[in-house]
Amino acid sequence: MVLSPLGDVDQGRQTRLLEGGLILRPSNGMWMRQMETQQVSKLKQVGLACLLACVAGAVSANDRDKAKRIHDRIAGVPPTEATLSQMESLIAGGNALAAADIATEQPSFYNVTLKNMAVPWTNRDQTVFAPLNDYVATFIGMVRDDVPFNTALSADLTYTVNGSSPAVSPSNNDHYANAELNNVNLYTALQSTTQSSVMGIPASATAGFITSRASSEAFFIDGTNRAMFRFTLMNHLCRDMEQVLDTSLPPDMIRQDVSRSPGGDSRIFLNNCIGCHSGMDPLARAFAYYDFDNGTAMAPGTMRLVYTDGTVQPKYFNNNTNFAPGFVTPDDEWTNRWRKGQNSLLGWSSSLPGTGNGAKSMGDELANSTAFAQCQVEKVFKTVCFRAPGNAADRAQVATMTNNFRTNGYRLKQVFAESAVYCMGD
Repeated sequence: MVLSPLGDVDQGRQTRLLEGGLILRPSNGMWMRQMETQQVSKLKQVGLACLLACVAGAVSANDRDKAKRIHDRIAGVPPTEATLSQMESLIAGGNALAAADIATEQPSFYNVTLKNMAVPWTNRDQTVFAPLNDYVATFIGMVRDDVPFNTALSADLTYTVNGSSPAVSPSNNDHYANAELNNVNLYTALQSTTQSSVMGIPASATAGFITSRASSEAFFIDGTNRAMFRFTLMNHLCRDMEQVLDTSLPPDMIRQDVSRSPGGDSRIFLNNCIGCHSGMDPLARAFAYYDFDNGTAMAPGTMRLVYTDGTVQPKYFNNNTNFAPGFVTPDDEWTNRWRKGQNSLLGWSSSLPGTGNGAKSMGDELANSTAFAQCQVEKVFKTVCFRAPGNAADRAQVATMTNNFRTNGYRLKQVFAESAVYCMGD
């Protein structure tokens, strides 16, 4: 029985298992050559044309997908069809940054993305589930208005919400909490003013985020003011104290409250405590005149930042019998001992002296370091790309964006655009 013109089929149906039996024999390509008819060639040409059309369609769809991904990640909400088409056209034309700029002008970028990014910086639990406050509003306003971000820790600047009641107060957060409850559009409602006029402290004592009411309530409250330094370091240089520990620095400016032999073992101090305090205490001296008046259970306080120019706060002398020969803080003069040794890698500015008086100049010292700029870029990268920078390509991109950030006016909005473009193909 002939089942094929080449005789390469033994039987049309296999009724039992044959040991070593073959249903098909090799045809040496004859079958394919026989199938190469005019009709088959025409079908192949049509199929190839369809394939090319599908590829072209995929490229177009890819640009649209990239546009949507940029918008979703920056603005936090889907774009309108008109916005999506405009961004798609820009990406197709090779101008993805312009497409990202469109996303940064969406109100939800300010009301959602920026707010959620900054809220954890304003509380010790580092939770996003906290009310809007002056710290967050000022961050959003600075991004919206392209205020140089290296002034974030030194400026006499705060933002209030136009139309929100009650009026802004140094003693409570109602102004901002009510604005959030009423879904006020922060993109249009935020307006800048001087922090000194709101907080009732001298302009020379203002230090941007550091002296905001929210930051003061969270980090100047009680304690020894070291919390303010630690959380500023964590939030804006992306380093906790263990990461800057340096046991090679002298201990002469470590305060009296730090025991030199915790638990009776001086090795703990020499191998651990000294590493943090020898750098932190000389810098945290900048906060010597600050406190937050939360009062006591018996006598409620004013719930506001207190600044006592020329008078060191009593908290700096807490537990002064732990080590009586320790450093006694006389004023708010600070010095940055991390400019030498391993922490010189944080990239301190050569245009600043590395010493000064008060929180403003110390905040300026921190915010003009390479570590500060890189930290802001890494936080934006993580917010937009939904991951921390990991591989070599990511690290190279962060380095490029950090350089752009520093040389182009410290405009954080631009970092959002650059990060979104880099990750638009993820």
